[in-house]
Amino acid sequence: MPFEKSVGAVVFRREKNKILYLLIQHPKSDGFQGHWDFPKGHIEKGETWEDALRREVKEETGITKFEIIPGFYTWYKYFYRAKGNEKKERKASNRGINIFKIVTAYLAKTEEKEVRLSFEHVNFSWLEYKESLKRITYKNSRNAFKEANRFLLNYLKK
Repeated sequence: MPFEKSVGAVVFRREKNKILYLLIQHPKSDGFQGHWDFPKGHIEKGETWEDALRREVKEETGITKFEIIPGFYTWYKYFYRAKGNEKKERKASNRGINIFKIVTAYLAKTEEKEVRLSFEHVNFSWLEYKESLKRITYKNSRNAFKEANRFLLNYLKK
């Protein structure tokens, strides 16, 4: 079974006395409403985790100026089955369509408000914690988000 490593960023910005988190929505597929998550993607051969993180955030959101908050990361794992174009590409290159994925999530602060979505996404929102938690589709991502928020609140107290 293929194994992939991905990195993601719980991106936030401060607005007045609020913390707003950036979530992006994937398109509908196979009859399912597009899921909401934070920016993330796979680490390409030869990339460091930080290079991949910066590339993915830029590709998916257009945000280029952000600070990775030191001292925080979390990870989670899941299995998925490739669909659509990814399935076709994997079959054509003799790669399996059932994938085991490990995602390492970091925390990133930006002052940029403007988001320019990639072709892979259909919507975005800057939301406060409670609204973000309701919007994130998958449990693993929600748990990583909760950990990031806890860390951030303690980090901001310092």
